[in-house]
Amino acid sequence: MKKHSIKCKNFLFYCGLLMFLSELWKQYCLTCTLNHGSYNWWYFPFQLCSIPMYICLMFPIITSERLLSLMLTFLMDFGLLGGIFTFFDTTGLYYGYAPLTIHSFGWHILLIIIGIYAGRSGKADISKKGFAKTAGFFFACCLLATFFNLVFHPYGKINMFYISPYYQMGQIVYRDIAEMFGNAFGIVSYLVSILMGAGLLHLLWTRYGAHACNRQEST
Repeated sequence: MKKHSIKCKNFLFYCGLLMFLSELWKQYCLTCTLNHGSYNWWYFPFQLCSIPMYICLMFPIITSERLLSLMLTFLMDFGLLGGIFTFFDTTGLYYGYAPLTIHSFGWHILLIIIGIYAGRSGKADISKKGFAKTAGFFFACCLLATFFNLVFHPYGKINMFYISPYYQMGQIVYRDIAEMFGNAFGIVSYLVSILMGAGLLHLLWTRYGAHACNRQEST
């Protein structure tokens, strides 16, 4: 069990390190290549699809089994969701610089790999309580994203988690909802949809991933 946990944590840490280094490169390209040396707060790395990077970098210092389980559960539910559903609307993956476009597609493919690996690690919590905890972590991230949106708004365009009150919802479906019922309702419906999507993935893990996880735990 200890060797398996170390192997799992190491793999995810190296994924996080790869993401971190590529994110530094991305920020450099966005600032120096595309924006002539001026930083664009719109690309500040704190979106739903950015959170797995920070989580993976934390694994070497995580000693609590409960915290380890929480982080793995988030990766297999919300991280995997972010990786999958980005490909339903790929407009945000394209940049005016081809290497950044390739990076963007590669990033979200890696999210899917990380999510599946976390779900099959045998250490994630596939119970209802496990999902409730990771949903709480998700909303904590939403609150932090809102803090960034409010604090850094005077310095430029910033829309972390796409829930800034200063900008109209731009995602397909939700922009139509926002136009019909108001931007606040569009934001709420967007967050509820994320929660429901992650809940569905958690249910699938519970029903179809439990046996694979239990086999790994017994080895």
